[in-house]
Amino acid sequence: MKEQLVLIGNGMAGMRTVDELLKLAPEKYDITVFGAEPHGNYNRIMLSPVLAGDKTIGEIVIHDFQWYQDHNITLHTGTTVTAIDKGNQSVITAGGTQIYYDRLILATGSNPVILPIDGKELEGVISFRDINDVNIMIETAKTHKKAIVIGGGLLGLEAANGLMIQGMDVSVVHRSNTLMSQQLDQAASDLMLAELQVKGMHFLMNHDTAELVGNERVEKIRFKDGSELDADLVVMAVGVRPNIKLAQDSGIACERGVLVDDTLKTFSDNIYAVGECVQYRNETFGLVAPLYEQAKVCAKQLAHVGGSKYLSSVTATKLKVTGINLFSAGDFIGDNESEVLIYQDTSRHIYKKIVLKENKIIGTVLYGDTTDGNWYFSLLSDEKDISGIREDILFGQHQVDEDLC
Repeated sequence: MKEQLVLIGNGMAGMRTVDELLKLAPEKYDITVFGAEPHGNYNRIMLSPVLAGDKTIGEIVIHDFQWYQDHNITLHTGTTVTAIDKGNQSVITAGGTQIYYDRLILATGSNPVILPIDGKELEGVISFRDINDVNIMIETAKTHKKAIVIGGGLLGLEAANGLMIQGMDVSVVHRSNTLMSQQLDQAASDLMLAELQVKGMHFLMNHDTAELVGNERVEKIRFKDGSELDADLVVMAVGVRPNIKLAQDSGIACERGVLVDDTLKTFSDNIYAVGECVQYRNETFGLVAPLYEQAKVCAKQLAHVGGSKYLSSVTATKLKVTGINLFSAGDFIGDNESEVLIYQDTSRHIYKKIVLKENKIIGTVLYGDTTDGNWYFSLLSDEKDISGIREDILFGQHQVDEDLC
């Protein structure tokens, strides 16, 4: 008789775990999946191209409904699990359905941060997190003109770009002076700001939002300095937090995220966790690469092939944001003990920065030309001494190889 595996969360991390498990032990479990959204599993990273009109919803689906049927997986869409009864090894839904498990995977993802300000509940105030948010933006753009995006990180800029393509006048409100501060330093941010302004995007840097004003629908955004801006749509893109409420309420150990060990097991019997809801040691996760690594390790544990442990490592971010290529990895700010090599060609919108310590790369930022990103990253990961190629390293691998010939 097959064991019962229940997955709470029908997103990328949880379903990648199921994919990996089916490769290793396709007959071991009867699998039940609960998803809060009314869709199959889709690629959340591709919501930006959907908003920009480059993709359709159908094109970003990873597992359609037929796939679940073909693999004998029971899928409950639009269903929220409200409790985990650890003693009876069962999960209970909002509708009162109770399902028993032998093994349980928590993949509840993260929740968008909503600023705790007056007016946040007004119509026209949304986050940028799921298909429903994208549909609201596309529909709003047909009848309204002025959009405000709060947050100058990756998601905020992607939302702003998509809304511009949909025909709206867009202003990005950012509380600091550095766009995409998790991926860019100040110099690269300044280049991006200038390029996006030329494209028609407006920016209010160093602005703190005080409140949103309107009767039923949002009409204005008011800042802490007293200034105001008209708004028909406000998109909050100010970050995410691990969605741990279900785990906490069920007595599963959590700090900022659901605590897991090297095998992605929680500190409750027979319960695992993967993805953005997880805290491994002191780290939480938002990039796809570590989530997929977690999925592999967790699947091996569930398949009892064992031996695999999750080890968090330095990850590189390679992005194409609003048509601009970016790459960053490691500590690209540095400190008093580090050295910095910089190449900049302002007319071509190219900027390269390599941070060194003891002649080893500890961080890099590339803007506009990311050709050598993977090479720099391998030098960083391998902790290579670059003394012999230091003079040419900013000009890339091709130049270094030519000089060595």
